[in-house]
Amino acid sequence: MSDAKPEGGGEDKGSLTFSSVAMSILAAAIGVQSKANKERDFKHGSPGAFIVAGLIFTALFVGALVLVVRFVLSATGV
Repeated sequence: MSDAKPEGGGEDKGSLTFSSVAMSILAAAIGVQSKANKERDFKHGSPGAFIVAGLIFTALFVGALVLVVRFVLSATGV
């Protein structure tokens, strides 16, 4: 038996936490995802979790854009 920690931050979990998935989605969305985190996501993450989180993020992002555009248009009187 060895006490060596696995690569990628020393996490020895079968799946990622909600916060890990959320941070990975946000980092990937703005293009700053590190190679180590990407490899961790592919090794330990569930594709379904990333698909659902990505769809939720996309819906929230589009909703925020719609709200901003409506606010700007109503402020200008259009």
